[in-house]
Amino acid sequence: MDMSDKSRIPGKPAPGQKPKNEPPAPLIPRGLLIWLVVFALLMMAYQYYQKGQETVQTLKFNPDFVLRVEQKNVIECEVVEEISGNQYIVGTLKDIDRQTGKLKRFKVDVMFTDDMPKWLRDNGVKFSFSRQSPYLWQIVSSVAPVLLLLGLLYFMFSRQMKAAGHGALNFGKSRAKMMARDKNKVTFKDVAGAEEAKEEVQEIIEFLKDPKKFQKLGGRIPKGVLLMGPPGTGKTLLAKAIAGEADVPFFSISGSDFVEMFVGVGASRVRDMFEQGKRNAPCIIFIDEIDAVGRSRFSGIGGGHDEREQTLNALLVEMDGFDTQEGVIIIAATNRPDVLDSALQRPGRFDRQIVIDLPTLEGREAILKIHAQRVKMAAEVELRRLARGTPGFSGADLANLINEAALLAARAGKEAVGMPDLEEARDKVRWGRERRSRVLDDKERRITAYHEAGHAIVTVLVAESEPLHKITIIPRGTAYLGATMQLPEKDRYMEGRKKLEGILATLMGGRVAEELVFGDITSGARSDLKQATRLARLMVCDWGMSEALGPQTFGSHEELLFLGREVSRSQDFSEDTARRIDAEVNRLLREAHASARSILEDGREKLDLVARTLLERETMDGRDVEEIVRHGRLLSPEERAAEEPAAGPAASPAAEVQPVPVSAPQGA
Repeated sequence: MDMSDKSRIPGKPAPGQKPKNEPPAPLIPRGLLIWLVVFALLMMAYQYYQKGQETVQTLKFNPDFVLRVEQKNVIECEVVEEISGNQYIVGTLKDIDRQTGKLKRFKVDVMFTDDMPKWLRDNGVKFSFSRQSPYLWQIVSSVAPVLLLLGLLYFMFSRQMKAAGHGALNFGKSRAKMMARDKNKVTFKDVAGAEEAKEEVQEIIEFLKDPKKFQKLGGRIPKGVLLMGPPGTGKTLLAKAIAGEADVPFFSISGSDFVEMFVGVGASRVRDMFEQGKRNAPCIIFIDEIDAVGRSRFSGIGGGHDEREQTLNALLVEMDGFDTQEGVIIIAATNRPDVLDSALQRPGRFDRQIVIDLPTLEGREAILKIHAQRVKMAAEVELRRLARGTPGFSGADLANLINEAALLAARAGKEAVGMPDLEEARDKVRWGRERRSRVLDDKERRITAYHEAGHAIVTVLVAESEPLHKITIIPRGTAYLGATMQLPEKDRYMEGRKKLEGILATLMGGRVAEELVFGDITSGARSDLKQATRLARLMVCDWGMSEALGPQTFGSHEELLFLGREVSRSQDFSEDTARRIDAEVNRLLREAHASARSILEDGREKLDLVARTLLERETMDGRDVEEIVRHGRLLSPEERAAEEPAAGPAASPAAEVQPVPVSAPQGA
């Protein structure tokens, strides 16, 4: 055996050798079978056509046939004697068939007598004798199509029966789909926004390329890699890219494919999946949504599921039994790692757990660049600015954003996708499509304009807040009659109390504007009050930002695993403390309301000007609002150009995690 055979991993077929699991060739080539079926159908159609073209009229020998012969209506006839001894006469009449335009044919059942030839000759009828015999063409033309169809039906049913029997035996076979190395074109060039995750899997790629590099040092490569992260962050794409970089086969299967109504099928499929992986080593087996089969075996409530537990037990045993020296790497993905069984995550099974979080600002920009390569972009497009305006977007959301922008530009007949198309697509993906068909009367438009103007002015004048992007009174989606949108400048992962108090004041700005201008309040602030109350309770109960209660958290979150969501929050404090918590939440909200009222009372003229401008334009840029607030009017293009060099970046820091834009939803 040469060195190439020694370096080959066991179980992998040698070059030129057929894999063991290759399906056998069919007995009848598919092309030949199709031509045989077509030939049979054509023959049967021809036979029916021939029979339909001639109409054979059955006559009685006496008196119909005798009368037609004596009336000289018969041109010719033929006396046919069958093999059984029966006789009949077929012939042609002088009558024309109206349907076909041909001479009519007739048939007479008769026993031929000796005086019949003389009688026919006397009446001028040409006649002949023939004995019926099984000619080859008659057999082929009449029997062969029927036999061929019967054979085809037998072949189809036999295949079905064999498939049924074979399927019964293969019911426990794995449903993993194999992607060959020549078909997998996904590499790390197609993955962006997950640089740390790509670094963590580099050694797995090197192991699949050169196993001896790790074996000679005695190192053991991780058996399994668990990719964890929110939906749409690219877990499946990263797994494909690992296989593409390593140039190995890629088996893909979903966790739900293991669980069936029959007990034991899932465990059998798990065992077969690992056998397939060993036969095609080195390879990668990817299990998507592994939480469907790998949930904790004891959730504490709701009982268990025997089939799923058996499948999980089989997966645990197989992962514990096989060795990575065989060249099989298991990669699993889930967005619910908290519900997975602890035995599945211990070292020796899924040794490495990689978190793929939502992309950062740089990651979003890189993802947008990848998807923008497939779309014709205008020269003025700023993907950095677009990335700033999409905090919380996953890779799938960004791909959808680029696609929506391309559709909007194509619908408008543009030659390239511009920045307005991208911003409109972003707003559509996040808040819904503009609903210009929803017509508001003048009073509702005026209330909505002042509501959004209140949000915008407080956003600009509060001590710390997000930079204002734009405000609009055009209804969007199903809930928003208007919206005030803010644009973060960089990623931040924590918030200060002053910043949160500024956000609370901004949320109260719409309700305060309604009170000041109209002396009444509407249901338009429903969403704002809901967000403000939730934020104030988090400040008191989770973040310890209440001076009265001190640095302490209240309430513990309990999560029921079988539901996969938080369903309760236990109260580990007294009723007196609960009343104090409610009082602190109420205090924060009232202080935010008073702060917003003070700002809007001092800037009432600016509030009116922004609202009037918004009623005229329907949408205002954040820079326009800042000009009205700081200068009391909109600047001319010359004044704006002169001011731009001196206006550096916004002084207030921006957060990565944005609240939902303050808005005026329709009333409940």
